[in-house]
Amino acid sequence: MDIEQARAHAERLRHEIAHHAWRYYTLDSPEISDAAYDALVEELQAIEAEYPELITPDSPTQRVGAAPSAQFASVVHAQKMYSLENAMDMDELNAWLERTEREIGGRGSGYVCELKIDGSSIALTYEDGVLVRAATRGDGVTGEDVTANVRTIKSVPLRLLEKPPSPGQGALLEDANAKPWRVDVRGEVFMPKASFERLNEEQEKAGLPRFANPRNAAAGSVRQKDPAVTASRDLDTFMYQVVEPRALGLGSQHEALQWLGRAGFKVNPDIEVCATTQEVRAFCERALTRRDSLAYEIDGVVVKVDSFALQDELGFTSKAPRWAIAYKFPPEERTTRLLDIQVSVGRTGAMTPYAIFEPVRVAGSTISRATLHNADEIARKGILIGDTIIVRKAGDVIPEVVGPVVRLRDGSERPFVMPSTCPACGAPAWRPEGEAVTRCTNAACPAQRLERLLHWASREAMDIDGMGEEIVSRLIERGLLRDVSDYYTLTKSGLASLEMGRTRKDGSPVLLGETMAAKLMASIEASRDRPLSRLLFGLGIRHVGATVAQALARAYGSLDAIMAAPTESLSRVEGVGLVIAASVRAFFDNPENIALVQRLKDAGLRTEEEQDVEAPPQSLAGLTFVLTGALEHYTREEASEALRRLGAKVTNSVSRTTSFVIVGADPGSKRERALELGVPVLTEEDLIRILQTGEAPAA
Repeated sequence: MDIEQARAHAERLRHEIAHHAWRYYTLDSPEISDAAYDALVEELQAIEAEYPELITPDSPTQRVGAAPSAQFASVVHAQKMYSLENAMDMDELNAWLERTEREIGGRGSGYVCELKIDGSSIALTYEDGVLVRAATRGDGVTGEDVTANVRTIKSVPLRLLEKPPSPGQGALLEDANAKPWRVDVRGEVFMPKASFERLNEEQEKAGLPRFANPRNAAAGSVRQKDPAVTASRDLDTFMYQVVEPRALGLGSQHEALQWLGRAGFKVNPDIEVCATTQEVRAFCERALTRRDSLAYEIDGVVVKVDSFALQDELGFTSKAPRWAIAYKFPPEERTTRLLDIQVSVGRTGAMTPYAIFEPVRVAGSTISRATLHNADEIARKGILIGDTIIVRKAGDVIPEVVGPVVRLRDGSERPFVMPSTCPACGAPAWRPEGEAVTRCTNAACPAQRLERLLHWASREAMDIDGMGEEIVSRLIERGLLRDVSDYYTLTKSGLASLEMGRTRKDGSPVLLGETMAAKLMASIEASRDRPLSRLLFGLGIRHVGATVAQALARAYGSLDAIMAAPTESLSRVEGVGLVIAASVRAFFDNPENIALVQRLKDAGLRTEEEQDVEAPPQSLAGLTFVLTGALEHYTREEASEALRRLGAKVTNSVSRTTSFVIVGADPGSKRERALELGVPVLTEEDLIRILQTGEAPAA
C-alpha cells in the first residue's frame, strides 16, 4: 500500500485497538481473544515500522516510548486541585450533612458517594481527544509533568472514545469536522493489592527495600525517571472529575461520571447517587464492611453534592470545597497474639521496648512488630506478654498496639520487666530521674554503633546517599565499620565484593556490585566537604539537632573552638541553653570522642565554617521562615543556610510568629496551617528574589 493508504489503515487500527483496550483494561469485558488483539497491534507496528512518519503520540504502540527524564517540569493546573475536609467519624459526617441540608434547603438532587481510593492524585489534559499532559497534584496549584509515565498505564486512554457531548448524547471522534477542543479530568492512580505484594516480593529478591503500602508504591512509580519502570509496576486508575463539566453539557456529578465512562476512562463501579442523608450514611457503613474484600485499598468515602449548580452556590473555603467531604474510616484494627517484648537500643543509648506479634495485615501491609515506647506506657496499657492484643496503624502508617483483650487471657501471660543491663552489650542500664526512658551507659555499645553510623549517613547529616541499614549492617559484620571515621577507609573493591546475605539460583552469593560501590564511594567523597554544622549534627551529640548544630557552627566557626568552649559560653549561643551546653561539653570531655574527631580530621573532613570574603548584611534579621515541599533549585538545607546567612531564622513548624512560609512541590500540611493563621505563603521564585536582593516582601 502507498503512504496514504497506510495512513488510513493505521488510523482505523488505532481506533480498533483503543476500543478493545478499553473493553479489556477498563470494562474487564473483552470482545476478542488476546491473540487477536496482539495481531492488531503487530499489524499497526508493521505499518509504523515501514512508515515512521505515521507514528502519532496517541498510537497504542507508543505507551512506553520516552527516554528516561532527568527531572520533571512544572505544570500549572487548569483549576486548583483542592484537598477535602475530613469527617473523622460519623458524628462529624452528620454535622456536615446537616449544615449542607440547611444551606441548600432541600433543593438538590441528592449526593454522590464515591469510594476514597488510597492512591496518588493525577490530572490529565486532552486536546482534540488526545492525551497531551499528565501531572501530579503537587501543591494543588502546580504539579509535576509525568506524561511519559502515565502514558504507560493501560487504563488511561491515549485517545478519547467520545467528543464533548451535547446534553444527553455524544459523538465518536471519527467526525472529521469536529472543532478543536480541550478537556481536563482528574482521578487517582493506584496499585492493586495483589500487584503490591508481587512488587514487594520482587524488591526483596533484588535486595531492595520493601514499599510501605500501595499508596507509596503508586506515588513512587508515577514519579520514576524511566517510564519503562513505571510500565512494569502494574498501575491502574479510577477517574472521578471533569474540570469544566458545563462545557460538556453536564449538570451533575453523576452525569460527569457517566461521560467519563463513555469517553474511555475507568470509573469506579462502587458509586451511588443518594437521595437522602440516611442513604449517604448507609453507603458509608457498607463501604467500611466491604473494605477488606476489595482488590485495592480505600481509606474512606467521598460525599459530594450532586448538582453542579448547588456546588457553585456552596463554593469553597480557602482550602477545600464546601460541597464535598471525605468520611475517613476509623483506623483499621486487628487482633493478634503478642509473642514477646524485646528492647532495641538507639544511637543515644535509649532502650526502647517493642512488641513482636504474629504477623497480621493492617491498612495495606503485613506487620509483625510495633514500638511500645517505654516501660511506663506498657504498664499504663496493661499489656502482658502472651496477650491477645489489638493492633492498628496510627494515621494508617505507624504500627501501634492499642491494648490487650483482657477477657481472652488464660493465665499463661506474664508481665514485661525492663532489663537492668543493655541487651546489646551487657552494660548497666540507667533511667535518669524524671525521665521515662532507660538508657545504656556504654557509648561504645554495638547497638548504638549501627544507629550512630546510619545517623551520620542520613540526609540532614553527611548525606551519604545509598548507605542504608542493610549495607551498614553488613559492613559492621565484616568488621569494616566500627565508628563514623571508618566510612573514609572504605574502598570501591571492598564495597563491590560485600556479600548481601542472599544467594542466587546457582548458589553463588549476591554481592553489592561495582555500580553501587562506585555510587557509594562518590557520595562518601562528597561528604568530606559537608558544612561544619552537618558534621556536628552527624556526631549524634544528645540534644544537638540540626538547628542547634548550625547555631554552634555560626557562633564559633570551627570544631576546635566548639570543643574548647566552656559550658557557660556554649549556653549563651541562641537556642542552646544550659542543658544542651552541658551535653556538648560532656561529649567533648570524653577522650574516645576526641580521638574520633582527630580521625575525621586526618580523613580530610571540613571542620571549619566557610568564611565569606565579605559577610552579607543581616537584612533578614528578625524574620522567621518555614520551608515546606520540594524545591527545584535548592535542597532544603541549602535554602535554609542561605536565609540564615542573611540573618533570618528558619524553623520547622508554622506558628503565628512565622513571617513567611516558602512552598515547593508537595508541601503537605504546613501550607494549609499558614493559610489558617494568615501567614504569607511564598513560592520558590519569591525565595530566589529574596536571596538575590536580600529583601523580603512586605508581610
